[in-house]
Amino acid sequence: MVEALKKSLRDSAAARWTAMAVVSFSMLCGYFVADVAAPLKPLLEQQLHWTSAQYGFFTSSYGWFNVFLGMLVIGGVILDKKGPRFAGMLATILMVLGCGLKWWAISTHSLDGQTLFGVNAQVMLASIGFATFGMGIELCGITATKIIVKWFKGYEIALAMGLQVAIARIGTSLALNLSSPIAESFKVSTPILVGTVLLCVGLVAFIFYLSMDRKLDASDPSGVTGANPEDAFRFSDIFSILSNKGFWYIAILCALFYSGVFPFLKYAPDLMVQKFGVSQKLSGIIPGLLPFGAMLLTPTFGRLYDKKGKGATIMIMGSFLIMTVHIIFTVPFLNHWLIALFAMLLLGVGFSLVPSAMWPSVPKLIPERQLGTAYALIFFLQNLVALMFAPWFIGYVLDKWCITGKTVIQKMIDGKLQDVTLTNYNYMIPMAVFTCFGVLAIVFSMLLKAEDKAKGYGLEQPNQK
Repeated sequence: MVEALKKSLRDSAAARWTAMAVVSFSMLCGYFVADVAAPLKPLLEQQLHWTSAQYGFFTSSYGWFNVFLGMLVIGGVILDKKGPRFAGMLATILMVLGCGLKWWAISTHSLDGQTLFGVNAQVMLASIGFATFGMGIELCGITATKIIVKWFKGYEIALAMGLQVAIARIGTSLALNLSSPIAESFKVSTPILVGTVLLCVGLVAFIFYLSMDRKLDASDPSGVTGANPEDAFRFSDIFSILSNKGFWYIAILCALFYSGVFPFLKYAPDLMVQKFGVSQKLSGIIPGLLPFGAMLLTPTFGRLYDKKGKGATIMIMGSFLIMTVHIIFTVPFLNHWLIALFAMLLLGVGFSLVPSAMWPSVPKLIPERQLGTAYALIFFLQNLVALMFAPWFIGYVLDKWCITGKTVIQKMIDGKLQDVTLTNYNYMIPMAVFTCFGVLAIVFSMLLKAEDKAKGYGLEQPNQK
């Protein structure tokens, strides 16, 4: 009976998948908020008079606290020292508070005409809110990843990580498809209010998970879940992680790969309008297909990795597809909306390949007691390059070299017909930048495969025993 109790949770498929589903739902709510402002760029320019540079400033603020205050690394250490229950609750609360501040800043008129630290006060406070949210969701992300390792190591770990990513991507798809219609029907800040409510629901879902995690620890005191004192995290482990060349290759690959995806999604709806002639109200539909592709294919590729291996090869293939897609978007005369549709579907395949192999490969390079910190360091580099530098740089490039003219139209805003100035952009240079990220991702994925061959990490071997 005692033995049955010990195997009642981690070895129960129903319990494993329930834990994965609950944590994934919290991530879904966070991903909705992370991308909810992407289709709002034209409306923020028209109604709140933001520039592309200000929008890039706001979008890049996601990584401020994670990078400049080192909160991601601190969060990883907290996760390894305190466990997923404490780290997850802290993360979900930060997400709610940050999104609430962002919504208030964009919805209020009390900041009109004011500046804060030399920046438009509305932009600055919205950015501080987004930075707080970014601190929370990144901690939530590494917590969710370690939770999957905790429940699925030796089982269907890559499939579980793939499904967790797939469920979370539903949030991205909902944001890209619904944000603009909601804003057009109500106010530009309403989609962010919807996101705040969703995050509150996600917080409740994580509270439910806490009881499962306690039962798991109680039913499995053998050390598998990290209870073994021999496996306790030590600060010297940070130097051990940083001295691992394979870790650096996978971390840099992560930063480059996501630099070709996440910042692109922030500007993709505007790209649909500017280059492909899609109406502003429908501009998020084609980019919104990307998460649907990830939902379907990431678990499939994860299952393939579990059964057949070839993780490093999968990452090379995904990086090559990312580069190819951005080349298509860069070519000026490829401007029919069907081309955009095809390229976005292809991007969905590439977006599924790399994460399905990359995240489950980290435990092959890093001991389990160090995983929270290792994932945090990877997310730190991702925040620095993909979520902070790249979005700001693309916004700067658009304002500096890509404005082709302005058009004044009349539009109904708050029940009044008003003159609205539309800024026209040529996206060729930004798309060329994204192409370069893809090229570099191929280089580092190939270096990772060579390092695996030299050190025998087993990236090309199956996960499931």
